[in-house]
Amino acid sequence: MNENRVKEELSRIPDQPGVYLYKNKNGEIIYVGKAKSLKKRVRQYFSLSGDGRPMLAVMVPQIEEIEYIITDNEVEALILEATLIKKHWPKYNSALKDDKQYPYIKITMKDKYPRVVKVRKILKDGAKYFGPYVSSYAVDEVIEVINELFKLRKCKHNLNKPKRNMRVCLNYHIHRCSGPCAGYITEDDYAEEVKKVIRFLSGTGEEVRNDLEEKMKSASGKLDFEEAAKFRDKIKALDVIHRKQKIDKAKNVPDHDIIGIAVDEIAVNISMFFVRNGKIVGKENFELHAYDYENRPEIIQSFILQFYTGTVYVPKEIYIETEIEDKENIENMLMEKRGNRVTIKTPFKGEKKRLIFMAKKNAIDALNKKISKNKKKNETAVKGMINLQNMLSLEGIHRIEAYDISNIQGVQSVGSMVVFEDGLAANKEYRRFKIKTIEGPNDYGSMEEILERRFNRALSEKQSSGFSKLPDLILMDGGKGQVHIAERVLENFGLQIPVAGMVKDDKHTTNGLYYLDEEIAMKRNSDVYKLVWAVQEEAHRFAINYHRNLRDKTVFKSELDHVPNIGEKRKINLLRHFGSVDEIKKQNIHALSKVDGMNKLSASQVYKYFHSDDISADENLNNKT
Repeated sequence: MNENRVKEELSRIPDQPGVYLYKNKNGEIIYVGKAKSLKKRVRQYFSLSGDGRPMLAVMVPQIEEIEYIITDNEVEALILEATLIKKHWPKYNSALKDDKQYPYIKITMKDKYPRVVKVRKILKDGAKYFGPYVSSYAVDEVIEVINELFKLRKCKHNLNKPKRNMRVCLNYHIHRCSGPCAGYITEDDYAEEVKKVIRFLSGTGEEVRNDLEEKMKSASGKLDFEEAAKFRDKIKALDVIHRKQKIDKAKNVPDHDIIGIAVDEIAVNISMFFVRNGKIVGKENFELHAYDYENRPEIIQSFILQFYTGTVYVPKEIYIETEIEDKENIENMLMEKRGNRVTIKTPFKGEKKRLIFMAKKNAIDALNKKISKNKKKNETAVKGMINLQNMLSLEGIHRIEAYDISNIQGVQSVGSMVVFEDGLAANKEYRRFKIKTIEGPNDYGSMEEILERRFNRALSEKQSSGFSKLPDLILMDGGKGQVHIAERVLENFGLQIPVAGMVKDDKHTTNGLYYLDEEIAMKRNSDVYKLVWAVQEEAHRFAINYHRNLRDKTVFKSELDHVPNIGEKRKINLLRHFGSVDEIKKQNIHALSKVDGMNKLSASQVYKYFHSDDISADENLNNKT
């Protein structure tokens, strides 16, 4: 951005709190920030001194456009900043790669006869919530233990207004429910069982564990090892929920989270301990993308913002290793979410300092494993690229593009383009195509369409992100036929890009490549085979996911949804056979009944739905024209 444009942009920015977004020449958001004063904060980036961060020397020259969003206050700006970072993943921000919702155990206290269920959101509905728990499996097992021992109901019936003559379900007969629906237990006695469950979930569940141990030993003594294993798994789940930890177990210890951080040039890892009722109930590792990896306070602040705006529970205290810039505003934001005061603390000695050190050790260990895994993955990828390059006698391969088509019997065809650079998936370069000109199950025609659209964009939009980059090699999911289609499209555009196709055996397993009218075999355990297999699987996955999303939004939401006895299978068959709902409307009952899966009754219902004002369906049953 030249000096005159910078002055013009800065003159328009208001002196109010808000969020600013920097975009590069391709329109990509490369940085998101928040400010008490947008004008003063943005001006800092373009001053001679900047704000002291080394990354500005790299980022600022790339800024071509400045957008901003005004908020009422700094807290709103913080929340919006975190939301936009998670949505756009700007290159120069620290972005959390995990976005998890942890499970809770909920007791529906507003019900006359409460239930125990697993949820991932806390609502203001008068229920009691326990958690969050890191292990979803452990939560399922504990609820199973509760169902067996306390015999609370599992059904979703509204028992606040029970119907007359309700019959008990199977759970009552197998002694897993006390039968409140049929009046087999009083409301007071049921309430006592609920109190026992609450005490159990509050951490006083030793008697339950002892009972399970006795049953496990008894089953083992009878040589019923399968039954004993079931009790063993339940004990393990209880231990996850009620694990004894090296921490003060006093009842007045507030819930808190401990955050440790480890950084490296290629990755950042956060390790968190979740302390509830004086016990560490779980530990979790998070991976972050961070361009300015040396700026620990900024990384920790970004993590806190992104993690707690996405989770349903905020503890009373959060312990971190270093002070952060917007501590007071973040505390206010978290207080609004929690409903009472939240403090972010940096301990310098004592138990909390020791726990931060312990979390930090966990983060370093996870980071080292990640680095080792990435190193091995990169080495394998590089070997695969070199071997593929040698196999095809090419001078050099940096970027591979692969294409795939997905549909259900020709309905809602879509195409995908996946990209691998230096042997690794480049997810941001992926592209999707909705097939526009081809109807029915025509993979060759669909492939030709998406290739023409892809390379037309490449040549007509020189600065287009993704499309402007040409591949060094194209891999087709099909063999000879798809290769020749790709070669013809490239020839029409005057492009010389090598194309190889995947040769498959009778079991649809790739075992070679078709290149320059020859088949080249690949060994299953070779690095080049692993690379080609990874590209193929990624192309399939990306195409299928796109098709599934479109199908959920469009194909399965049509006028046919309202026709009685026309389910998904018949709907797909009708659309595949006639091509569209408009064509289906033109058919008589005889033609509709000939479609796979249809009969005269279902054909009559389709016809009646679209021709309610026409002659009766009975007359049309005899109309064979």
